[in-house]
Amino acid sequence: MAARKVNGFQDMLPMMADKLGGEGLIRELCNGFQLLMDKDKGLITFDSLKKNSALLGLQELRDDDLLSMLKEGDLDGDGALDQMEFCVLMFRLSPELMQESEAWLDQALQQEFRSTRGQ
Repeated sequence: MAARKVNGFQDMLPMMADKLGGEGLIRELCNGFQLLMDKDKGLITFDSLKKNSALLGLQELRDDDLLSMLKEGDLDGDGALDQMEFCVLMFRLSPELMQESEAWLDQALQQEFRSTRGQ
């Protein structure tokens, strides 16, 4: 059941991006980070995620689920998520946003390739 809630949240990102635009979506992700972070450390730690996840309706997640989320997003290996790691994780967990980003990148690369070949 908790997985469905997490997936429901993830599926909301493309809709939020359409409604809020890119800057608005980033602003909302930053607000989400603020809700989940440890106020003293400025990071999302296991303890802050466990304590504050209920605010997002995710109180049913087990400790190993929370640890997996942290591990997946922890790019620098410090055991916590900074704001950038959190935003990157949210984008990575949204398949539709990733597909849109990949399509945009592919278009940009093709255009660059054509312009360097003089076409």
